[in-house]
Amino acid sequence: MKVLVIGAGNMGLTYSEGMSQSPLLGKHNLKIYDTDPKKISTLRETPNFDVYESLEDCLPKADIVFIAVKPYHSESLFEDMKPMINQQQIFVSLMAGVTIHTIQKLLGAKKVIRTMPNLPAKVGKGVTSYTESKDVSRVELLMARNLLDTTGTSIHVDTEKYIDASTGISGSGPAYVFYFMQSMLEAAQKMGFSDYDSKVLVSNTFEGAIELFNQSNISPESWIDRVASKGGTTQAAIDSMEDNNVKQLIQEAAYAAFDRAVELGNDK
Repeated sequence: MKVLVIGAGNMGLTYSEGMSQSPLLGKHNLKIYDTDPKKISTLRETPNFDVYESLEDCLPKADIVFIAVKPYHSESLFEDMKPMINQQQIFVSLMAGVTIHTIQKLLGAKKVIRTMPNLPAKVGKGVTSYTESKDVSRVELLMARNLLDTTGTSIHVDTEKYIDASTGISGSGPAYVFYFMQSMLEAAQKMGFSDYDSKVLVSNTFEGAIELFNQSNISPESWIDRVASKGGTTQAAIDSMEDNNVKQLIQEAAYAAFDRAVELGNDK
């Protein structure tokens, strides 16, 4: 299979590095296209990549094309791509807020898969939700899923509504975790811990809590009950969060990202 990635930014390069090791590529190197001379020079030093700076040289040869450019660049890109595509090609979008209908309309393609990736894909811990147009076969969808899974795991959803919803949970979610971590880091530093010790305390606490959650069928709420003794220190912290509506504010933040994803799609 011949796989092309258009755009070598954070997400494009992350998925390129993962997919370049996939057995689905057979004897072929992964093809990657970008227009930035510095990126092109760096990419050409990377094994398992065939690097292109001309769409004419790579797009017509590809079986599956991953589109990883900023959404605001998509219209001009699709205009350039349109004369070179064929209807057997599968187009996988890693762009936020660009709907399948918009891609089909502007690109003139039938087989489109829309995804929502997230940043932990950079360390093989990503989660990618995806859905497809009706012209994508089960076999083609399975091939796309296998490629997406090279960066972590993937979740198939029935409609694009859930792509927008997953934007609010997994797509933007790492930033919520970092926000919480930063708050705890600053609290630790104010308590007198060094920067290094603060990082160890916070990062290992997050890692350990996640491992406990993943290795059991116990809900987060039940874990809180196990940690928080009545009248104890943990309960004091939880009571403070409840008094300040922290849970509600986190949920509202997730919905704000969800609503913005819908808005971006409607703007196209």
